[in-house]
Amino acid sequence: MSTADSEITVTLPGLGEGVTEATVTRWLKAVGDPVESDEALLEVATDKVDTEIPAPTAGVLVQIVEPEDAVVAVGAVVARLGIAAPTSADTPASAPPPPVPAPAPDPAPAPATVDAVSPAVERPAPAAQPDPGAGVDRVEKLPRIRRTIARRMVESLHTAAQLTTVVEADLTLVAMRRAEMKEQFHERTGARLSYLPFIAVAAVDALAEHPIVNATVNADCSEVTYHGSVHLGMAVDGPKGLMVPVIRGAQHRGVVEMGTAIASAAAAVRDGSIAPDDLSGGTFTITNTGSRGALFDTPIINQPQSAILGVGAVTERLVPERDTDGALLIRIRPMVYLSLTYDHRLIDGADAARYLTSVRTRLESG
Repeated sequence: MSTADSEITVTLPGLGEGVTEATVTRWLKAVGDPVESDEALLEVATDKVDTEIPAPTAGVLVQIVEPEDAVVAVGAVVARLGIAAPTSADTPASAPPPPVPAPAPDPAPAPATVDAVSPAVERPAPAAQPDPGAGVDRVEKLPRIRRTIARRMVESLHTAAQLTTVVEADLTLVAMRRAEMKEQFHERTGARLSYLPFIAVAAVDALAEHPIVNATVNADCSEVTYHGSVHLGMAVDGPKGLMVPVIRGAQHRGVVEMGTAIASAAAAVRDGSIAPDDLSGGTFTITNTGSRGALFDTPIINQPQSAILGVGAVTERLVPERDTDGALLIRIRPMVYLSLTYDHRLIDGADAARYLTSVRTRLESG
């Protein structure tokens, strides 16, 4: 086939706002393979998401320009396709040359004759036998998304002065509202109504009173941006690792709308349909480690945000309290720990405590 008339280039397409490059993680086709239009050619990874790059037309993959692990700029050529598959009588323009036979090995020298009784000849030590009870080490290449998470977490710790403040909230009234709403919510959405949407709504509402928690400080700490909207990041544990889809305009959502948005975002992460643009632009993040049984943790800030709220497991515990006459009562209450990690360059401990108190007050008021 004529190269000028029969080949087209495949370039790395735009992968979302602010994404300028990606890493080739895996080629799904080899040179010489036929491909259909829109069939996946390769997988790439960015700081935000892994995705497949499809073939722009049907043809044959005649050249891989960028190998696996290469970092490629958006718009750069990654491969070349022939627009028609070669017949048996044709030789592809980029067909590899025939292999060059390897040179014959040099004749090995004849083994020296050793006198079996010579005291100068040392006998080799017997080979060490493996311990039948020992386990076998397994070495695997760290997935690209795990490497990205590792790098971003270290960068976050090196960027911000991070502290964590923890409060405890009584979810008795929230539990009553949840019991009243859960059947209708399931009929409407097909999802289970958890405590998380109630906590998310309270956390977002409290940001209006404490705008410094929904703010960003610049690199030299000379300027702060107070965000007019709350674009809520929700950390999701997906099959490829941790991702943080963003629920935009979260301040306008009630419990049902918030619960629906959370369920939809989590499903998109877990089935691989999340888009790169859905993972950018967050101003504040919530991570629900309580869904895996943790009482509380000290989450790391999702840069360039200034705070992240950790939600622990809701547990029923005996809680002492006083009635109006001062008598001591012991009651079972559904309790939760809320932990706020914040950037101490911008937010003081008193600011963090006031914010968490506002969240707790909203939850305990029902």
